[in-house]
Amino acid sequence: MSKEVLLDVRHLTQQFHLTKKIKVKAVDDVSFQIHKGEIFGLVGESGSGKSTVARCLMNIYQPAQGEIWYKDVNICDKKEFKKHKKMLQTRRQMIFQDSASSLNPRMKIEDIVAEPLRIYSGKGRPGKKEIEKQLELVGLDRSYMEKYPCELSGGQRQRVAIARALSTKPELIVADEPIASLDVSIQAQMVNLFRKLQKEQGFSFLFIAHDLSMVEFLCDRTGVMYHGKLVEEGRTKDI
Repeated sequence: MSKEVLLDVRHLTQQFHLTKKIKVKAVDDVSFQIHKGEIFGLVGESGSGKSTVARCLMNIYQPAQGEIWYKDVNICDKKEFKKHKKMLQTRRQMIFQDSASSLNPRMKIEDIVAEPLRIYSGKGRPGKKEIEKQLELVGLDRSYMEKYPCELSGGQRQRVAIARALSTKPELIVADEPIASLDVSIQAQMVNLFRKLQKEQGFSFLFIAHDLSMVEFLCDRTGVMYHGKLVEEGRTKDI
């Protein structure tokens, strides 16, 4: 793990309007850093603000207050984000909990994995061998290329989602409860896969979960969220 800071979250606050007069703070003054090549875990009970933090980091939500720095770019600044949009969209990728809804059901697996490469590489559609290579990384053979998401199990769909995320060779992957909907036996396989891929490719990884045993196995450092606040942070062994 490098000492270089890849992601720097400073006093992040996000709130949502229940009515015109009533606001709820989903995230309240949260600050943490993720270093290059680090696996950082974010844990907490349902409703603690973990997923809201993830969506702010990926510019799905615009924070109410605070700053999020990716390298030397403040991604909360709309002008800065627009200026560096292509770099940010290729170097950061997200894996969602529900792989069924995150994969287009009308597209074959081959097209799903090829799509980000086609959009961001500027080289047009990648060849079949390149797509095969991406699937092999996550333990799927070429026979899956012609299948549709509905023909796959939950674990297989999640492997496709990971292959798609890795296709642009990102520096940061944000995984929002990526194993929560899977069977316990499959969860262990996925966590081992994450660990293997991170060692091979060296990306930084924000792993959001509520299963402390999986976080303990996978993560270098961990932050604990409670009612929108980051109440504890440190080495996973110490936490």
